[in-house]
Amino acid sequence: MKKLLIAAALAAANTLAQADAVQSLRAFVRDVKTGRAEFTQTVTSPDGARKKTSSGRFEFSRPDRFRFGYEKPFQQTIVADGQKVWIHDPDLNQVSSRRLSQALGATPAALLAGGSLEADFVLSDGGSQGGLQWAQATPRTPDGPFKSMKVGFRGSELAAVEIVDSFGQRSRLDFRGFEAGVALPADRFRFTVPAGADLLEQ
Repeated sequence: MKKLLIAAALAAANTLAQADAVQSLRAFVRDVKTGRAEFTQTVTSPDGARKKTSSGRFEFSRPDRFRFGYEKPFQQTIVADGQKVWIHDPDLNQVSSRRLSQALGATPAALLAGGSLEADFVLSDGGSQGGLQWAQATPRTPDGPFKSMKVGFRGSELAAVEIVDSFGQRSRLDFRGFEAGVALPADRFRFTVPAGADLLEQ
């Protein structure tokens, strides 16, 4: 929160700005049916001492279809086709799959790809930080895989997602060149197991 030099004026302006972030999140989930962006993901250990960075492209088409294509430092593809989530690790020549309802639930991916926002999350103002307005989304189920999530907007544009998991590990996705409402081919959200790859079904 910014320090209030002129209490009445700045408090009112700050409250309005924070409310806009929650409204931006609601509008994003309600209105943005497709989208794509480049991303950089930074994972920080609970003690803050270790960081791992990866990057790639993210695409989604509501409901329940998305694709994360990690390109650096290692390749990995995660595809949700509306029924299952597929994870392909080329280095291990391995594919795992799980039913969508079991894999997602009240998770960040479910929120971005069309989950039940108000049913699964408690929304609150996350304040202003790093030039972004943040909305806090806390899972209603307390024993899930993550504790909290913040979604950052630059105006009405999705700019970042920050997640703290149940072990205290922090993951942040920063999006670049986000495009909303784009035409995405249906085959972007289909997955075919490569010949010779090991398949693990859960």
